[in-house]
Amino acid sequence: MSKIKILHVTFDMAIAGTEQVIRQLVENTDPEKFETSIMCIDGKIGALGNELIKNGVEINTVERGPSGLDFKLVANLRHHIRSNNIDVVHCHQYTPYIYGLFAAIGTSRPVIFTEHGRFYPDSYKWKRILLNPLLSLCTSSIVAISDATAQALVKYENFPRKKIKVIYNGIRKAPVTASTSQHLRQELGINHEANILGTISRLDPIKNQTMMIRSFSQTLSHHQNSYLVIVGDGPERKNLEQLVEQLGIKSQVIFTGFKVNPQRYLEIMDIFLLPSLSEGTSMTLLEAMAYKKPTIVTNAGGNPEIVDNEVTGIVTTNEAEEELSNAMTRLLNDPDLAIRFGINGYERYIDMFTVDKMILQYETLYLDKL
Repeated sequence: MSKIKILHVTFDMAIAGTEQVIRQLVENTDPEKFETSIMCIDGKIGALGNELIKNGVEINTVERGPSGLDFKLVANLRHHIRSNNIDVVHCHQYTPYIYGLFAAIGTSRPVIFTEHGRFYPDSYKWKRILLNPLLSLCTSSIVAISDATAQALVKYENFPRKKIKVIYNGIRKAPVTASTSQHLRQELGINHEANILGTISRLDPIKNQTMMIRSFSQTLSHHQNSYLVIVGDGPERKNLEQLVEQLGIKSQVIFTGFKVNPQRYLEIMDIFLLPSLSEGTSMTLLEAMAYKKPTIVTNAGGNPEIVDNEVTGIVTTNEAEEELSNAMTRLLNDPDLAIRFGINGYERYIDMFTVDKMILQYETLYLDKL
């Protein structure tokens, strides 16, 4: 029996949440049954994509025009689907979905659309509200990575709820040794006794690191031997660094910049923070749970579906600076509670968010749609 060929259609393969999910899919889908490849429609591959190519993953590119629907791209993508005998077209995010769907029309190939996240604030787009019910008729399946994302697809995009399946993201824990943890503390200039709060995220307004820094500044008045480690880079970095200067806490906040393998920083964190204004299913949040880290998140998107409030961590009100600071202080004051949250979070990760559970659901979906 020949292998089923899956084509993942996306913008590019830079390092972000959607791209990490695609990576998990291409690396862990059963190679005895499936053959996976990636098509990037923005004409570039990206750092994560280059790493995958080194490991033998096939990645191709087509370049999207600057405005409007690019019919040449549709034609090129259709040619690729036919000439490579692609069996399933799996599109990630709305624009790649539109191109993948239009390219697959007339080829009899099933199209799967996965929505990975929402903008903040979410809004209605009337063209989509009118068009999406029709597009859904030509779409084999629509996947949302959280129930909150599914609800947004219904409310703001007018997709039929019965067509949407929720598949939570899953991750595989990367090994980190105790010696790595000690080395990282030394590298960052953090003493052995210090508390470390941290996050791993793109530095972007939607991630709301501004509130996190302000809340941490308040927490420092109660726990002076504490550090905030921010792993990642992005357009908001300069503003965040300026805020740290204004608050006078530069010595206690560390920006690591972009890291290819940021997971190793989780090992040194006592508390993981995710203060986003909007989230789907955060990969770094799942990784924090896999490392038995207590988590503090905002009540945004899929966060409260992942973090069981007062069991695996604390869910705070969105945009509530003092409440976030109080949650930090509470866990720092009660290390036993923090440890218990971390253990419970790990058990929840094992039950719901492993890569094996995610892969099984997608493989079943692929087979069902053929």
